[in-house]
Amino acid sequence: MAPVISALNPTQGPAAGGNQVTISGSAFTGATAVRFGTNSATFGVVSNSSITAVAPPGSGAVTVRVTSPSGTSNGLTYTYVPAPVLSGLVPGQGPTSGGTQVVLTGTGFTGATSVHFGAASAAFTVNNDTQITATAPAGSGSVAVTVTTPGGTSNSITYTYVTAPAPVLIDLDPHFGPNGGGNSVTILGAGLTGTTAVHFAAQTAGYVAVSDNEITATAPAGTGTAVVTVTTPGGTSSTSIGNPYYTYLPQPVLTSLAPNTGPTTGGTDITINGTALTYTDKVLFGATLANFAAISDTIVVATAPPGTGTAPLTVHTPGGTSNSLPFTYQ
Repeated sequence: MAPVISALNPTQGPAAGGNQVTISGSAFTGATAVRFGTNSATFGVVSNSSITAVAPPGSGAVTVRVTSPSGTSNGLTYTYVPAPVLSGLVPGQGPTSGGTQVVLTGTGFTGATSVHFGAASAAFTVNNDTQITATAPAGSGSVAVTVTTPGGTSNSITYTYVTAPAPVLIDLDPHFGPNGGGNSVTILGAGLTGTTAVHFAAQTAGYVAVSDNEITATAPAGTGTAVVTVTTPGGTSSTSIGNPYYTYLPQPVLTSLAPNTGPTTGGTDITINGTALTYTDKVLFGATLANFAAISDTIVVATAPPGTGTAPLTVHTPGGTSNSLPFTYQ
């Protein structure tokens, strides 16, 4: 009975050949030849159902067949794959701690099986045949970056590990905001170039790195006082330097006014009762600003400006704008 091939493993390999291919099937005992296309391969009969062959050099897709005194088998396709070519790395350096996202460009990346930074394997994603995004592992000095596919291992390009200083956070503007977040916070410091994350306590914040000394962040939702940190390839900012504290404030609530009426000429001192009033920065009678003093978290005293009719009185803090209570001019 002529031999029968049922599977090849692997089904592809480098154009230079030399890789081992396991041929599975039946009636292999006494095999006299294994061919990849028209090229003969070195082989060994492991059993009646298995042959180990060394792929000869070749190109494109070829048919693998086994010949024995009983005849020649059916054919299965084996594909020669060109070795990948690496043409660029961006960035070409990063911290010794690793973690930098590095974009590799070149050709022949489809089916990549590994990316190495020196001897260390890197986690990676094949974006397409010409681009891979890899996460640099920890390392030191200058190392050779390579890509391996079924077609072989690429040429190498040097990646350099550098020791970068940790960022320094000096101050915030403002230091207060609403529990719901969403307000813009300017972060001032040094070494902020290359920022990879901004956190308000454990919460991640959206941000834009304006310069090496400034970041504009959008505060996430939160409560209480949160320490703000900035992370770059050099590390995470220290909480013992500068003033990195941000306090979340609840929206103020007004409960009563005493009195709630006054003359149209203004001048009436009004006690505003409520909660979350400590950080009051505006008191408005309708759209008109009033002079005021925040006495405690529950009391603000304001002087009514001139007006007519009934004006909605509101209080504003970094936590937001309160509900309104009516003040009537008589």
